[in-house]
Amino acid sequence: MNNRLTEENMKKLQEELEYRMSVKRAEIAKEKMEAAAHGDRSENAEYKEACANYRENDNRIQYLLTMLSTATVINDENADKSVLGVGSKARVKFIEDEYETDVTLVTTLDLDPENMRISIESDLGKALSGKKAGDIVEVEAPGEKYNVEILEILE
Repeated sequence: MNNRLTEENMKKLQEELEYRMSVKRAEIAKEKMEAAAHGDRSENAEYKEACANYRENDNRIQYLLTMLSTATVINDENADKSVLGVGSKARVKFIEDEYETDVTLVTTLDLDPENMRISIESDLGKALSGKKAGDIVEVEAPGEKYNVEILEILE
């Protein structure tokens, strides 16, 4: 992993990590103790569920630790607004089918493909990053290549 994240993304991840390591872990430990008090653990559904919750929380903690330790923090405050980067919004045209739409480049944590919030880590995001209005880029996606024209940068 080497995701590019904003300071805000990093702060959100850190807050979630702290919550999961303190509050959530304590809640699960309490559930586990209460379930264990009900008797035979081999047939105790509540205990098994608490153990599964513990593993799920622990897996998320590991993911958060990895994201925080491997991410590259990007500073887009001083970025050239005529060049596409994180937070940029642009009107683009998919040349092969003449389809026009607005896309916003975002970090992996903020992506929302249904609303055309495209990750800068995606094939399309990588192709658009650093480009200007009027540029035509070739996107290399798995199993296909296509061209996109940047009609204008909106923000």
